[in-house]
Amino acid sequence: MPRPLPRFLTRNSRSSRTPWPERRKPCRSPALVPLLVTLAAILLGTATSPALADPTVSIVDDLGREVVLDGPARRIAVLYPAFSEILAAMGLEDHIAARTASDSLAEHAPAVGTHMRPNLELIVAAQPDLAIHYGGRSQALATVDQLQNHGIPTAVFHPATIEALYSVTARLGTLTGRESDAQALIAGMQSDIQAVTLAVGNIPQNEKPTVFFEVRSPELLAAGQESIVTDVIRLAGGINCVTAPERLVHLGEEALVGLDPEVYIIQVGPMNPNPAPLAERPLYAALSATQSGRALLVDEAMFSRPGPRLARAVAELAAFLHPNCFP
Repeated sequence: MPRPLPRFLTRNSRSSRTPWPERRKPCRSPALVPLLVTLAAILLGTATSPALADPTVSIVDDLGREVVLDGPARRIAVLYPAFSEILAAMGLEDHIAARTASDSLAEHAPAVGTHMRPNLELIVAAQPDLAIHYGGRSQALATVDQLQNHGIPTAVFHPATIEALYSVTARLGTLTGRESDAQALIAGMQSDIQAVTLAVGNIPQNEKPTVFFEVRSPELLAAGQESIVTDVIRLAGGINCVTAPERLVHLGEEALVGLDPEVYIIQVGPMNPNPAPLAERPLYAALSATQSGRALLVDEAMFSRPGPRLARAVAELAAFLHPNCFP
């Protein structure tokens, strides 16, 4: 006859030392299930949201068009050298995928013609995700339409004042995801120019010299009121004597003699490669600027291009116009 199991080994034992306790089913509150499902959906949606992974950026350019990118631009076709200077100053020179022939920056990028006649085929071959063009010429509009037709978003800028240049810089910061770098660049320019305007700010209007800015000669072309050069002259404590409401103004030598500027500025660069000295120009001998020797040669790229070096242009011109203000 088999012996009975010890009491502490039986499942019906009431002993507190039960080696094989009964398995309990896990407890799930029905109220937690919808909450867990909702939480999972939120986490998955956040992880895959395009807005967070690759945010869309947009600006309104100087033609009033909205320019929209899927994300910050990484390959940029720059069709005017001044904009390369802005990008380089923000640390983005390596993002330039194409440039114009007169652009001395971003030598790694292919040249795609001039800003007046960009080569569409070469631009498309560079595979940019953004093109930047200058809107000062009517030819720019045709190029913009062609680029848009090839699926290349294109921003057009045409800054005619220093303030407008700040706006262009800020918008380029938005398009490239470098807003803080753009604001730092703007702040630096503002600080440099403010130092100049404080130095010349107390000069009475009637003591500010009249200034003529030569863009090209001998077929004389001058900077008019719509040129950013006029703003440079104003901030430096001078007055542009050419009052025509245009960016570039054709003038005859007789008209120049009638203006009789006190200061004559000659830019030197691609538009004016070999200007003759004023003393060698027969009709210029009667000018006040010639007689007083107040003529100044300046770098075209620094004074005429709407880029960050304009702050330096303001400082150099102010020191020439008002040397007593800068001991």
